[in-house]
Amino acid sequence: MSKLDLSQFEKKMIVRNMQANDIEQIFELQKLCFPNMEPWERGHLESHLIHFPEGQFVVEYDGQIIGSCSSLLVNFDEYDDKHTWDDITDEGYITNHDPDGYNLYGIEVMVHPEFRRMKIGRRLYEARKDLARELNLKSIVIGGRIPNYHKYEQEMSPREYVEEVRNQNIYDPVLTFQIINGFTVMRINPNYLPDDKMSSKYATLMEWNNIDYRTRTKRHFKTSHPVRIMVIQYMMKNIDSFEEFSRQCEYYVDVAADYGADFAVFPEIFTTQLMSFLEEKVPSKAVRRLSEYTEEYIELFEHLAVRYNVNIIGGSHFVEEDEQIYNISYLFRRDGTIEKQYKIHVTPNERTWWGIQPGDAVKVFDTDCGKIAIQICYDIQFPELARYAASQGANIIFVPFCTDDRQGYLRVRYCAQARAIENQVYTVIAGTVGNMTQVENMDIQYAQSGIFTPSDFEFARDGIVGECNPNVEAVVVGDVDLEVLRRQRKSGTVRQLRDRRRDLFELNYHIDTEVKPDRT
Repeated sequence: MSKLDLSQFEKKMIVRNMQANDIEQIFELQKLCFPNMEPWERGHLESHLIHFPEGQFVVEYDGQIIGSCSSLLVNFDEYDDKHTWDDITDEGYITNHDPDGYNLYGIEVMVHPEFRRMKIGRRLYEARKDLARELNLKSIVIGGRIPNYHKYEQEMSPREYVEEVRNQNIYDPVLTFQIINGFTVMRINPNYLPDDKMSSKYATLMEWNNIDYRTRTKRHFKTSHPVRIMVIQYMMKNIDSFEEFSRQCEYYVDVAADYGADFAVFPEIFTTQLMSFLEEKVPSKAVRRLSEYTEEYIELFEHLAVRYNVNIIGGSHFVEEDEQIYNISYLFRRDGTIEKQYKIHVTPNERTWWGIQPGDAVKVFDTDCGKIAIQICYDIQFPELARYAASQGANIIFVPFCTDDRQGYLRVRYCAQARAIENQVYTVIAGTVGNMTQVENMDIQYAQSGIFTPSDFEFARDGIVGECNPNVEAVVVGDVDLEVLRRQRKSGTVRQLRDRRRDLFELNYHIDTEVKPDRT
């Protein structure tokens, strides 16, 4: 008899983090587990993967998803004693997930009916416990259903029912399981899940304490998270060489470093200043001559970012790719890495004079000061882009712009301030000023650059951190506080991110060939 190939008998059971391609199977699993309750929507699960991917688990058995659980981090003390599932999960989107939270809050566990009694639920709970230990969290909190309570509702109160289950006189498939897994009952919340008729809308708030938890001093005393920004209102004037341009740029980055800035922000297409010595009068030809300096421009700003230890929003520059010209803004991180954002909405002027082509993807970038986005000039006038960036976690939206008159400037400014309020983010606008008498279509400039906030008591009364004097060469330096922003999103006078009526509308973004719904 030949050796048996043992692999033909193997059926692997794996506990792992949820992935985007698991979503359809999770939908089907939920229909089997909770046939009479409102199911997840795709936007919910995609939002979970964006805000806290490490807190979402599935159990895969022989290639099939047979269990899943979802969670987020919170500071549990910040929530009312009688909070509901919608309160603690932001209606299932977990946009209130707090990366610095003390508590892992479990919001759902599902096990395929055909695979129960195979310790699937226990595996998921152990994965949560391991995560709590890894992240050094105080505890795991869950709002547990009591699905057998409807059978006893006429005989006893929820408290009496819970006591009977704890004393093992009544079996409840959820509560009994949670007690066995080391959870203790904190209290009973009414109206926790309005569509949970089997539990008569009640839930037990239960907690598992992490005995390995060690206090982290920085959490206790974290009262602010300031980010310093220097905005450069750049003077456009005739120059004679790229070296002269380099000296001007280095001067401003040096100033930013002297002020301890985290970001130095240059304006849109300020590199068109190089056209003043290119001696090409036809705009469509001049822009292609300008694109020949792309590598020198990138090398310059990468060097400046590293040398002066400042993240640089490199304004924007006309770049030729595949024989097309694009308006691209570069992020030069102070660690030497580089990212880019294409201008998505091209103005009629750009199309007519320079033949600029639009980009087609909104990017959100990680930095050592949190997530940011860049929206070039005209793009800030389209609210969908800022909405999408905020949904991906952006706290600051940088807006390099170039306008030739006050009306154009005000369109940028008013829209930037509106985006700050709508999405509870900071916005930063940086524009060009001056005159270039030798450059066609770039002869006059108008700007008043500034840093803007949402509108609430936590921020400056007029929502302005700082602004330059209009239409002169200048800089403005200001601090924005990400911790204040986080608290304002949770408990501000108004909370636009949380109060949007998702039951009435949803925005879909066709980006990178995928449809990505708004989750904010």
